[in-house]
Amino acid sequence: GTDNVPGIVGMGRAAEIAAVDLKRRMEHMVPLRDQLIKGLSERISHVVFTGHPTQRLPDTASFCVRFVEGEAMLMHLDMLGIAASSGSSCTSRALKASHVLIAMGLSHESDQGSLLLTVGKDTQPEDVCYAIEALPPIVDRLRKMSPLYTKFLKEQGEVK
Repeated sequence: GTDNVPGIVGMGRAAEIAAVDLKRRMEHMVPLRDQLIKGLSERISHVVFTGHPTQRLPDTASFCVRFVEGEAMLMHLDMLGIAASSGSSCTSRALKASHVLIAMGLSHESDQGSLLLTVGKDTQPEDVCYAIEALPPIVDRLRKMSPLYTKFLKEQGEVK
């Protein structure tokens, strides 16, 4: 067929606009993303952050919380007004192990607790603090219901 000339021109113009603002947006998002990663890693045990520590998208914090289902975390976060996704972007909306996360060396068990949080041009530091404070109690609540976590604690000698 026929090329979508208006769409092609529009995409080109959108790329020009984005390129002008790219450096400023990255300077805004990277510290927020890093604050999110640092804050969550300090407050939640048994978390594996996926991807390279620094060579990653400026807006994305991707990680797996062991012993918790990603979908359950999503429901609780949603009730607090926090938008997130579970799995990799390649498998969103699918309740199965992400082939991407498995290829990165994560176990199927860890993959089930995957969570993806992003920051954007309108995200403020207090938004990140809100997410950092909101997620640990959710994880604690869900782990109390997790037979896998109870088994893990017994194996570690932390529960009799």
